[in-house]
Amino acid sequence: MNKSVKNNSQKNPIKENKSNSKNERKGYSWRNKFPISFLFLKKFLSTRKVMRRSVLFLIAFILIFFALLLNYSFTSIDRRNATMIVDIPTGSSFLESTEILGKAGLVKNKFFFYSLAIIKGARSHICAGEYEFNTSLTPWTMINKLKRGDVKKYRVVIPEDLSLEEIADILAKDKLIDKEQFFDLAKDKKFLESLNIKADSIEGYLFPDTYDFNRSMNTGRIMKRMVDTFWKKVTPSMIKRAKDMNLDLHQLVTFASIIGKESGYNFEKPFIAAVFSNRMKKGMRLQSDPTAVYDMDGFEGKVLRSHLRRNSPYNTYVINGLPPGPIANPGVDSLQAALYPAPVAYIYFVSKNDGTHYFSSSLAEHNKAVKKYINLKNQQIQKLEDKKSVSVGKKIPAQKS
Repeated sequence: MNKSVKNNSQKNPIKENKSNSKNERKGYSWRNKFPISFLFLKKFLSTRKVMRRSVLFLIAFILIFFALLLNYSFTSIDRRNATMIVDIPTGSSFLESTEILGKAGLVKNKFFFYSLAIIKGARSHICAGEYEFNTSLTPWTMINKLKRGDVKKYRVVIPEDLSLEEIADILAKDKLIDKEQFFDLAKDKKFLESLNIKADSIEGYLFPDTYDFNRSMNTGRIMKRMVDTFWKKVTPSMIKRAKDMNLDLHQLVTFASIIGKESGYNFEKPFIAAVFSNRMKKGMRLQSDPTAVYDMDGFEGKVLRSHLRRNSPYNTYVINGLPPGPIANPGVDSLQAALYPAPVAYIYFVSKNDGTHYFSSSLAEHNKAVKKYINLKNQQIQKLEDKKSVSVGKKIPAQKS
């Protein structure tokens, strides 16, 4: 028994040594075959704690950054509640635009502003133009406005029956047009053709209305917008009605412009239209005062007898029929009056000195009305002069010393 035990005990160490050496050979061979992988695995296992900490630190940093960015995005620029006008020129880069906004005090933190613009996809989509910002806005809202191109709008009211020069003055007040370019384009044949205007001037086709313009719109674009409105307002049925009256579109606009210049009261316009329509049927000259001075540069004041004798293609005191083009830009009321004159036999009218007119069917009646209203006007002038002389003649009470 002892021998067998001894033999077993002697055999076991040999087996164990053999198995150990086999394992060592296996491990040695694995390391030899994949030395880089082995080193990477060993390094990974040793640095696992460091990496875990780094990942946690990165997550914390990202969370803090977004928390600060959200706070920046939805906090007012400042509490001054001031309104700032900022002009971003066409072709400005994102960085240039940011510099302009920064100088105006609208960008307090460039890093967060850049980050917010990148996240919102606005970096390459900021629109040029003139902007109005209140400092109570948040950066989020401000970037939305810049991205949408929500530029400052100028509400412009163009009254009916104004001339080209009068409209130019209104638009130039808000610096919306270049006046020199405006008048050049008004007679530019290619520009007129692009607007479907078959005339030598844009006069008559700039439709009176209320418009929202902005300074990013150039002069030509503003003029086009007004002409587009004309084509929307002048319907095919109106053009057909004019044709039935033996008037083409240009003649209709010309006729309507004279009606509009003669009276500012819409209820009177069909009667003014009737006078001119009846005169044309009888072969009489229109004899409209505004036509006599239309082509006089910068005319202001009263129309005199000398003006009525002027040799001008527009002066209806010396020409027969309609002038070669409109003398103003008529609105719907003037156009409708031209298309539907009142069914009356009037061929004369005279001012009643209050903006309205007295209409007559005969020369005798007209002469009576002229005499009446001229005398009335002279009496009104005399009363005004008497009031002035009384106020000048009043004794100024002596001051107490």
